[in-house]
Amino acid sequence: MSRETRTLPALAAGPVEMPFAILNWSEAIERDLAWNEHSHPFHELLWNERGASTAVVGTRVWTVTSALGLWMPAGTLHSGSAAAGTHCRASFFGVDSVSSISPVPVGVEVTPLLRLLLERLADTALPPRSRAVTEAMVLDVLAPSSRELLVQMPVSDLLRPVADAVRADPGDRRTLADWAAELGVSARTITRAFNAETATSFARWVAAVRAQRAVELLGRGWDADAVAEEVGYRSASAFGAAFRRTTGLTPGAFRAGRAVPIATADVPTA
Repeated sequence: MSRETRTLPALAAGPVEMPFAILNWSEAIERDLAWNEHSHPFHELLWNERGASTAVVGTRVWTVTSALGLWMPAGTLHSGSAAAGTHCRASFFGVDSVSSISPVPVGVEVTPLLRLLLERLADTALPPRSRAVTEAMVLDVLAPSSRELLVQMPVSDLLRPVADAVRADPGDRRTLADWAAELGVSARTITRAFNAETATSFARWVAAVRAQRAVELLGRGWDADAVAEEVGYRSASAFGAAFRRTTGLTPGAFRAGRAVPIATADVPTA
């Protein structure tokens, strides 16, 4: 099955005519899809009904799931991708009616309450008073989360071989000492470089890459045992604990996903 690419414009933040202050979009992705680097005049909350998608801003790579969404401020250049079988969701917030919850992209926990409120707003026949109350409740519960599936890509010549190898094969079990010997530097040098370029340790960076790949593979229908082996965990139980700690879901719950049809708006997104 070929990969589809969609091209969208880069638009600056600004007022845009929208029928509601918060407008919903939804699409079940039938084949692997990529969006070019683009930006919207409105704020955007990305999340998924099921499966996983990716958003990229500069050297930062986020994975978006049904439990962990991503707030994309208006005018922010970003690209994205989604695997076949993903059911993408998004909510658009007009800048003339809603203030951004963050000046930069940030993770948002999609709680059951937030999900229900957004699904209620998908009803285009909702009475104006009910819509206004629901929109106010969304804005009241919408907040940045400290939890997000984010990988900060290192850019130095020293770390790029490490980053490229781990992203190509998250099951790579080479340790910090192994990499130091291979690159001809000390483990302390690599540690300092990772902290400086990614704001985290080598071990945590590898764990984040593994989590992103695990989400992708589960979204494609892989079973948990196969995913655990593919991304370098020695047991399914260890993988399950790490996955739940990172995503808020068990591997089984993530694979099951949700598939509730909603009304949608014809607005391009990524």
